[in-house]
Formats: sequence, C-alpha cells, structure tokens
Amino acid sequence: MASILPWLASLPARLRARLRVSSSSSRPSSRHLIHTVSLHYLLVVPVALAIATAAVLFAHSDVNVAMLFSQCHARSRLPWLSHLPVIGAPSCFLVSFFGEALASSRAVAVMGVVLAYIGSLLTVSTVEAARICNGPSVLIAYPTGGWLVFDLVGGAMVWQLLIIPAFFRRSKEVFAESEAATATASEAATETEADTSTNRHLSVVAEVVAIPVAVALGYVVPSLAMLATDAPAAIVAWLFFPLYVSAIRQAVRWAIHHVAASLAGRSLHLESDRPSLLAVYAVPIAFSVVAQVLLIYNLVAVADDRKEMTRSTLKFIEIDFFFILLTVLYWILVEAGWRVVAVVLVSSVVLGPGAGLCLGWIYREQQLGFAYDAVPGDAEQGADGLSEETPLLQ
Repeated sequence: MASILPWLASLPARLRARLRVSSSSSRPSSRHLIHTVSLHYLLVVPVALAIATAAVLFAHSDVNVAMLFSQCHARSRLPWLSHLPVIGAPSCFLVSFFGEALASSRAVAVMGVVLAYIGSLLTVSTVEAARICNGPSVLIAYPTGGWLVFDLVGGAMVWQLLIIPAFFRRSKEVFAESEAATATASEAATETEADTSTNRHLSVVAEVVAIPVAVALGYVVPSLAMLATDAPAAIVAWLFFPLYVSAIRQAVRWAIHHVAASLAGRSLHLESDRPSLLAVYAVPIAFSVVAQVLLIYNLVAVADDRKEMTRSTLKFIEIDFFFILLTVLYWILVEAGWRVVAVVLVSSVVLGPGAGLCLGWIYREQQLGFAYDAVPGDAEQGADGLSEETPLLQ
C-alpha cells in the first residue's frame, strides 16, 4: 500500500506529460525546406535577392534622384536640416526623397499600401520578438536596431542579409531542440519543466496589449501623419518609428505589471486565444484594408497626377517594396510551405498585402502545429486562481 500511494500521487503529472507528447505527435508531420535543406543553401536565395535589389535599383537610378542629393549637398533644400554638420546632407536627402514620393494623390495611395505592409511586417516581427523561444537570438528578440537600419539605410537588403538569416538559423535551432525534447519526453513519462528554447508562448501576457498599442501609436499614427501632411517634420518623425514602438511597448508592459502585479511573469500562447489574436493583428489588418480600398479607388476614379520627380522617387520605393515582398514570401515558403504562401497571395489581392501577411502568419502557425502548443489545463495557476486566460483588467 505504501508503494502505491507515491505512484497515485505522481499520476496527474504523468498524464500531463503524456498529453504533451500526444499533442506534439498530433502536429503536422510534413517537413519543409527549413527542416531538410542546409542553412547555407537556404541563404543563397536571400543573397541573390539582395544582389538583384541593388542591381535593379542601380539600373533605375536617374538624374532626378541625383539632383535631389545635389540640392541637399549645396544646402539649397531644407536649410534647417541640410546645414546640420555631417548628417545634414544625407538627412535632407532622405526627408526630401520621401517628400517627393508623397507629392501627389496617386503617390499617397501607393505609399499607403506600402506603409500598411511595413506595419504588418513590424507586427509580425514584434510578436516573434516576444516569444520565449526566440529569446536567444539577439536580432529577433531585440528588433529595434534592425528596423532602424532598415528604415534609415538598408531597405530590403536588411531583411535579405540580416533578419531572414537570423530567423532561419533560429528555426533550425528550435526544430533540433524540439526533436530532442520530444524524444526525451517519449522515453521518460515524467513531468519536466517546459523547454524555454522551444516555447512559443509570449513571454508575458501584457504583450497582448503592449504590441498593438505600440504599433498603433508608434507606427500607424506617424505614418498617417506623414501621408496626410507630407510635411518634412512629419517625415522626420516617422523615420524613427522603431524607437517609438519599442519605448511604448516597454511602457505599456510596465504599466500593466504595475497595475496588475499578479500578471508579471505569466506567459500566453497567442494562437490559442482568439480574442488576444484579434487584438494583436486588428490594427495592421485594418490599416491594410483601408489602404487597399483607397488605392483601388484612386486607380479607378482619379487621374494619375504624379510629376516626374515623384515618379522617380516612388519608383525606388516600389522596387524595394517588391523585393521585400519576394523575400518575405520566400521566408514563408521555406518555413511553412506553399499552402501558406497561397493564403498570403490570395488574401493580399483582396485585402491588401499587409492583411495578407497577417492572415498568412496566423495560418502558418496552424500549419506548423504551433497552435497546439498550449495544452488545456497545462498553464499553472497561482493561489489567486489567475491563469494565462485571466483577463488583463478586471
């Protein structure tokens, strides 16, 4: 009898461990390129896309863009900015470049779609930064620096040469660690601590509020101000949106933990909670849909009013945007397969590229089986009865 009591006491833990193994085995068993192809070979395409981006941009360069920089270098354009030491001419050129790219209603409509897509990509990267499993990767977990370089200097090539390789490398590491953890769990039917290296929970519940608020206030509001006014000050403010998003996200997290201290340290599996999923992706999807509708209306009902300089500058942005699209589609294809790419493309045609990316990313999690990571009853509750499903504000 004495030997049976310890066995009965450990039974719930053993059942939960077996439930985890069963959940893991219920995930789709199909392997994708990220699982079967060497990292070195996977990186050939991003490098080729980076070379193609540079080549196409160079081929489409013209005298208008060169003249724009010449005016800034001569301090004859935006004197309050161009006269700054060292950074004056480059800053003037960057602000003037975006200003000319927004100098017509057609250009504003096109830029709206581009900015909406960047907002969706920002949301996706911020969600991935908040996941526990991506903590070991500095480029993924701390995306502000990469986004600043992308925005101020590198454009598509930052994603092709820096960010995408980081995601590929981390995906391979997570897959290897997940396989090892599954094998260990199959051999020993005892409950173990969750492996943080493969845990796709958001690190804290507060991210469900912090991410959409940060994207809305730190990115969407400056983007709308730039689209609406085309003022140099609005463009300058928009250029530093990665800093705003990071600061607001941290401030909101701190405020929530300060108000509801019991939520600090509690994680949440985003894809297992539909209200949270909607809250995180609602802003970029709405931005994309509105931008898509306005672009279609402008193409159908409004004459093209772009001048030569606007065409020249907007052409550069469109080329860079096109290669960003190709790069992200390749990223999704490698990690999730052609079905997710198809969802992204179809959704993009109807709702805009930004919404297509968000919907495709949600579908990606389901295709990869990440939606099954949260096992019912697996979340620990404190003495106060709170769990990861407890509302943030009561």
